[in-house]
Amino acid sequence: METTPPERNDPLFNTSLDKGLAVLSAFRGRRSLSLREVAEALGITKSSAQRIVYTLEKLGFVRRPEPGAKYQLTLKMMELGFAYLSNDSLIEVGGAFLSELTNATGETCNLTEPLETNMVYVSRVVSPQFIPIHLAIGSRIPMYCTASGRAYLSALPEEEALALITASPLEKHTYWTETDPEKIMMLLVQAKRDGFASNKEEYILGDMTIGAPVMGRSGRPLGAVHVVAPTSRWTLESACAKLAPHVIKSARGIGTAVHAAT
Repeated sequence: METTPPERNDPLFNTSLDKGLAVLSAFRGRRSLSLREVAEALGITKSSAQRIVYTLEKLGFVRRPEPGAKYQLTLKMMELGFAYLSNDSLIEVGGAFLSELTNATGETCNLTEPLETNMVYVSRVVSPQFIPIHLAIGSRIPMYCTASGRAYLSALPEEEALALITASPLEKHTYWTETDPEKIMMLLVQAKRDGFASNKEEYILGDMTIGAPVMGRSGRPLGAVHVVAPTSRWTLESACAKLAPHVIKSARGIGTAVHAAT
């Protein structure tokens, strides 16, 4: 059965475009999809999926490497991503500050922006000591259990932050993941007071992060900066004491630079 989104009652809403974009989104986290898998992902018939995929193939956004193979995204998709990256003032000014932060801390530093209940990696400066964890630019991480996410949430009104937390899956990614909304809100209160948030092995084992919000001119957060502090080199106490001041300074610097550029 095909789904009937509530937007269909909107005379300006283009359902065909909606389905086409939904097909492209279905590839997130998957290298290839068959027509049957596309249809199942969208809850539409196989014939409907075929028409959408055929159109996307003709436009150059998907392809089959050989006849009969599953469909894959093409490099043309990167043009859409690059169009965003090259026009985002936060990314434009953030690079220099991330480089300075990496030099000051000796660790890999990242810039993330919010998307739904997640934070998305948009920029990174890698330290020579980097311990490879494959979270490429464009990867999503949940807000509720990461330092950058909690930093961003801590700068929002409490009601808005709670709504985002309760809308999240609240999965246990590791033994240490906090999933209790009330306890997460308490962590946000502390983060707001301290100016930074932390995460110790709640999303990835061996990974600890310290993050601070990048504030916009209106007083709302635009995103967050975080530094990666592997547990093989840092304790939470030492990371908070030595890294947090640098992270806060970097986040504030990016916010000031964005204000000046817009």
